[in-house]
Amino acid sequence: MASRSDVVREDRYVTTRRQLRGIAESFIAGPQYRSAETIRLAVRPDGFTGVSIPVAVHGTELVWGDAGAQLTGTVGALAAATGLDVGPPEGVYEIVEPLTADTVLDVDADAAELVHRSLYAGGFALKSALPEQHPVLWPEHFDVAVTEDEVNYGVSPGDDFHPLPYAYVGPWTSRIGDFWNAPFGAFQSLDPSHDVDQLAADVTNFFERGRSEL
Repeated sequence: MASRSDVVREDRYVTTRRQLRGIAESFIAGPQYRSAETIRLAVRPDGFTGVSIPVAVHGTELVWGDAGAQLTGTVGALAAATGLDVGPPEGVYEIVEPLTADTVLDVDADAAELVHRSLYAGGFALKSALPEQHPVLWPEHFDVAVTEDEVNYGVSPGDDFHPLPYAYVGPWTSRIGDFWNAPFGAFQSLDPSHDVDQLAADVTNFFERGRSEL
């Protein structure tokens, strides 16, 4: 039987990950900020959601209130269907590569599942390793993270630094040593063949090692 890593091609994954980040930014964080002055999002087992407005992504579907639509077609057509005040949260952070109205959405179901699984495992691991903190999915970098004692802990589904999911520990003051293997601190690639429970265990162990290395 093919493993999960055999199913998702990297190019398909990167396209899906970037478009999901754009959806989070323009369809949830932006409208939420304009109505409730917060960009915080929350991870769910099959996606992510606003914390102050009833808009969420479940798998490959955008859901708003009692309505929903698949993440297909153009961004402009989807925006028109939702009736939301679509667009990034201008003025909160530097907007990089926002979705344009003529962007054609091409969200791969297997890639989306890996994004959601990695982020949800990250949120679970953060609560396990740092129980006093509350994990937030930040739309700017599309990572689920917390900060404790001037150290950032989080899971990213991938970015320009590393295209596939990874966990990181980012102290505000640089550290020296074998563990600190990234410009921002330390990172560990996540195995895309692992299920959510194993990913959560992997990330928890990484965070706990990071705390001991600090």
